[in-house]
Amino acid sequence: MKSKTDLKNLAVKIGHYTNKKSITGCTVLLFDEPATCGVSVAGGAPGTRETDFLDPTCLVEKVNAILLTGGSAFGLTATDGVLRYLSEKKIGFAVQDDLIPIVPAAVIYDRGIGEKSHPTLANGYKACVNASYITPTSGNIGVGTGATVGKWSKTYSPSMGGFSAVTGKTGKISAVAIFAVNAFGNIVDPSGEIVAGANSKGKMIPFTSAGSAGGGKPMGNTTIGVIVTDAALTKAEAKRIAMAAHDGLARATSPAHTIYDGDTIFVASTGKKRVDMLSLCALAADLTAEAIATAVKR
Repeated sequence: MKSKTDLKNLAVKIGHYTNKKSITGCTVLLFDEPATCGVSVAGGAPGTRETDFLDPTCLVEKVNAILLTGGSAFGLTATDGVLRYLSEKKIGFAVQDDLIPIVPAAVIYDRGIGEKSHPTLANGYKACVNASYITPTSGNIGVGTGATVGKWSKTYSPSMGGFSAVTGKTGKISAVAIFAVNAFGNIVDPSGEIVAGANSKGKMIPFTSAGSAGGGKPMGNTTIGVIVTDAALTKAEAKRIAMAAHDGLARATSPAHTIYDGDTIFVASTGKKRVDMLSLCALAADLTAEAIATAVKR
């Protein structure tokens, strides 16, 4: 898709590093000012970094950036590139006379489609250099370069997943859902029709537990994302919205939150507008479902 998404009103820049040869990449979100952040992990096989301090009981309230990366655990190395970039800009959390950039991260497993490689420190730094308020709305770019979906069967072929950035509003509140879709399950639209997933010569095959028991590629999955809003949120509220966003993931993915997925959603607050939590939770779920469907459209 050739459309673009503008994130300037949400005070966040997004940068991609894409390696088409190795079929992997990473995507960084750089916030204009430190953003209050929460996270919810609902999958059984997550790969993350610096998520424990996002618990509402922990000290640090805000983050400077979030990294979504391919390469499984190896890809977390790219986070160090983001740290270096922010440190050079003198951005971070003050500890005595030091500044420590706060950069939580999550990974997908994409090492089964291209070379068994991963984004590096230099690649994470490059993603920061590439950061802009404008990003493609979807495609196999950045963290979504090597993403695939519908890996529950050894009999049928998976489809390409990808990256997406979808915006929406509730009243005066704006939000964007930024996702990398690399699910074990199929991707379905609101009617339940499969739009991407396990297929036989292009014909989509509904998930069955019997087919799953036959093998497939159960260890190569995860859908990860970030919802950024200009609503004013506490860490506890951000976590609650992240939990609600997983409802949208479950609507769009069949099956979702499996033991083989590391489904992780961050929520970041960049504004000062007060909002009804019920409305924002509903928007988060709707945008998540839309973003997941958008990521697989070609």
